[in-house]
Amino acid sequence: MKAVWWWICIAVAAQASMATAGEDNVTYDGRSLIINGQRKLLFSGSIHYPRSTPQMWPSLIAKAKEGGVDVIQTYVFWNLHELQPGQYDFNGRYDLVKFIKEIQAQGLYACLRIGPFIESEWNYGGLPFWLHDVPGIVYRTNNEPFKMYMQNFTTKIVKMMKSEGLYASQGGPIILSQIENEYQNVEAAFHEEGAAYVKWAAKMAVDLGTGVPWIMCKQTDAPDPVINTCNGMRCGETFGGPNSPNKPSLWTEDWTSFYQVYGGEPYIRSAEDIAFHVALFIAKNGSYINYYMYHGGTNFGRTSSAYVITGYYDQAPLDEYGLLRQPKWGHLKELHAVIKNCSTPLLQGVQSNFSIGPLQQAYVFEEGSGACAAFLVNNDSRGNVTVQFRDNSFELLPKSIGILPDCQNMVFNTAKVSTMPNKRITTVDKVFDAVDSWKEFKEDIPSFLDTSLQSNSLLEQMNTTKDVSDYLWYTFSFQPNSTCFEPVLHIESLGHVAHSYINSKFVEAEHGSHDTKGFSMDVPISLNDGMNNVSILSIMVGLQDSGAYLESKYAGLNKVNIQCSGSNTYDFTNYTWGYQVALKGEMLQIYKEQNLDKVEWTEIDDSTNKSLTWYKTTFDAPVGDDPVALNMSSMQKGQVWVNEQSIGRYWVSFHTPKGNPSQTLYHVPRSFLEPSGNLLIVLEELNGDPLQISLNTISVANFTSLNSYNHLPLLI
Repeated sequence: MKAVWWWICIAVAAQASMATAGEDNVTYDGRSLIINGQRKLLFSGSIHYPRSTPQMWPSLIAKAKEGGVDVIQTYVFWNLHELQPGQYDFNGRYDLVKFIKEIQAQGLYACLRIGPFIESEWNYGGLPFWLHDVPGIVYRTNNEPFKMYMQNFTTKIVKMMKSEGLYASQGGPIILSQIENEYQNVEAAFHEEGAAYVKWAAKMAVDLGTGVPWIMCKQTDAPDPVINTCNGMRCGETFGGPNSPNKPSLWTEDWTSFYQVYGGEPYIRSAEDIAFHVALFIAKNGSYINYYMYHGGTNFGRTSSAYVITGYYDQAPLDEYGLLRQPKWGHLKELHAVIKNCSTPLLQGVQSNFSIGPLQQAYVFEEGSGACAAFLVNNDSRGNVTVQFRDNSFELLPKSIGILPDCQNMVFNTAKVSTMPNKRITTVDKVFDAVDSWKEFKEDIPSFLDTSLQSNSLLEQMNTTKDVSDYLWYTFSFQPNSTCFEPVLHIESLGHVAHSYINSKFVEAEHGSHDTKGFSMDVPISLNDGMNNVSILSIMVGLQDSGAYLESKYAGLNKVNIQCSGSNTYDFTNYTWGYQVALKGEMLQIYKEQNLDKVEWTEIDDSTNKSLTWYKTTFDAPVGDDPVALNMSSMQKGQVWVNEQSIGRYWVSFHTPKGNPSQTLYHVPRSFLEPSGNLLIVLEELNGDPLQISLNTISVANFTSLNSYNHLPLLI
């Protein structure tokens, strides 16, 4: 009987995943979204177009569809698209229209989360930094300058989608749009202006006339007709429900793992836990669940927010490279098929629930024609339990839900995983260990006299750099007016990293962390009797992506002094400082082929001071189609470019509490590569060894038994 149900489920799932051709009327009621008069029970997966490449999109979407996903959900990334007011970029990885059309071509629906504030562990929460300089602006509140720019961009995106016929009301795949993002987290900080902003944003969006419903996630006061939705790992337990009986229960972010920060351990969420909470949400009348992320991808360039690593949600059903992560992908695929087989009673039937044990509950859906489905919930994590349901006994595994599509046969248990796990294999293709294949360029350390920007106080970093660079040099010169014994340089910073140099010599580096605001350092130094040049490089590792009043946040140095033994202290907080935005190599863009000759490259030397050194070499692409990654474990902190494309920041020297780097492998998409002669540029901020960088291919090994899985060596 179980096999029969399984094949029925597969057929139903395949049919349900196809978006219909022609114009679709999308409405909703208190049970579900309704498309062309038919209730829909939908599974969705987040795939963000700029976190992969156009060459990867077809495969990612196809694997999501094969996994039983009906909808692809994506944010729209304002700061990628509107580089300056009214100046737009929708090319390459930023081609939103192409991405939506690929979703349509594969017969799936789309949910477009315009925001345009998105958070998403994305730099500045997706807001373009030029907003910071708009006079009188306050982000995300009832502020006219912000509302004007927000409305302009939202309108731009909606018009673009309409012009391409991409809303379901036009025959396109977009069935939902989102305005704002988790605003309730900050709403109270703006008092009555926050509530006014919510009403304005909802009306502004609805008035754009997309012909499809709008949603606000984590927004219990979402004004009609906007639907309030849930984000989190356990919305079946935490969601208070729609704020109107006429709105359906939608889950816009079911976190399949969690984002990782430098110095933080990866969060591993099991397939069993995800399946349990998906089934529970459905049992409690949920009808739309989106996996955040289904494929996380890569934070290329400088796009990640503060301290967030370059790889994004690598533990999702599709890993950073787009490979299946088993058993998560397969277990959820089975769950989707089973639930879709119950869609008639789930969407048309009457729900009842009752106790079947001390920690056990039954949720039953019965429809007039006799169709019936049941979810038997065991909330006891201590062991198996046997429950009685409709004169039959059913054994439930610990912390699990058994699904009975006909109220008689249990065909799926969320804690019973039949999909075998796989393991990811890293195969070394090349080690860059030939000294003569590398050239290096060392950054000059600027002194006060080298700077053109000067001030009598410490400048805030973000406002000074305008976020065109992670780097800002703070410099000053001074001569002690008396002998300074055992001098100590004291620095306090609200940036992320600081490197100190005395008379152009590197002294020490220090950094903060994602969970602490600011850091300080006390560094013993040596001073000349005459004039001394102090240069401090303040570094940001992405900008904050959330919180109220982002426009007024402070970053950079906020206190500097030199303490001598005894009571003598030189305070430089209010002093004449010189500033340089960015590194010389950045300003000259020496990661581009045509700019390599703008600096003098030399042979690698064996000096111990290798801070702020650029390295260059070339390599051939590995044979085959497997994904490619650079192993940067021999380096410490910096950035990498391949053929002028930034593959992101690396920070190998920032270890987790268990003593491991947060990330060592850095994805190089195949589309970035030529067959031969690929240019590799590495900027090392500290003292890494480029001779141990390796080029690798990534694949997965699949298994037919746990024994073979447990005995495979040298896998990650």
